[in-house]
Amino acid sequence: MPESRDSDGKYLYVYCVIRCDEPPEFTSLGMGERGDAVYTVHQGDLAAVVSDSPSDAFEARRRNMMAHTAVLEEVMSSFTILPLRFSTVAPDVELVRDKLLGERRDELLSLWREMDGRVELGLKAFWHEDTLFQGIVDENPQIRSLRDSLAGRPAEETHAERMKLGELVEVAMKQRRQRDSELILSRLRPLTHNVAINDNYGERMVLNAAFLVDKDAEPRVDEAVQQLDTELGQRLMFKYVGSVPPYNFVKLVMHW
Repeated sequence: MPESRDSDGKYLYVYCVIRCDEPPEFTSLGMGERGDAVYTVHQGDLAAVVSDSPSDAFEARRRNMMAHTAVLEEVMSSFTILPLRFSTVAPDVELVRDKLLGERRDELLSLWREMDGRVELGLKAFWHEDTLFQGIVDENPQIRSLRDSLAGRPAEETHAERMKLGELVEVAMKQRRQRDSELILSRLRPLTHNVAINDNYGERMVLNAAFLVDKDAEPRVDEAVQQLDTELGQRLMFKYVGSVPPYNFVKLVMHW
């Protein structure tokens, strides 16, 4: 077993917090071009997973994000993890022990108990672009009638009516998004421990959610998502991701 050690570099990049009595061994390389070894800093049964860092900050570039994620995924394969925000860099090892593992011990233990034995799954749902507007027209006689009345008429003569049509479509999309998202959530919520709803992006997105799920319930969630795709796949596209670090349920930010 490798021993926990003090930093050989100027800074320490901090990935996550775990519970362990003996320093584990990791194969992933740390942040930065040097690719330093990943190791642990201990305070009792809590340990911070770190690597020596040549810099006190890292830009959110693809290479850096992938290196950060690779470490978390390796650690997560063996431990319940409490991830820290990307580019969390400590000035020295003593601050990691004192400020993170010491002063915040009760908070960390509470979070760990909440996360232990659970995984985060992500689900995004989008309307198919080629069926979105037609579906709204089919469902709404007022929109359909107004659209038909504009056919073949010059734009300059129908400006107000076209504005009205746009407003009606916007309201209909909002109502349809709420209806579809509630349907999806009604199927998945009973299978999960917690749900985090994130902001949508783009007019086609219906739902952007993360689910905290007991590990033994993950196959049931998989099956429920597959059933939703079978039922709604003609008008909705699903992007389903898991298991991932519980970013949406652990908000650990350090100010050294």
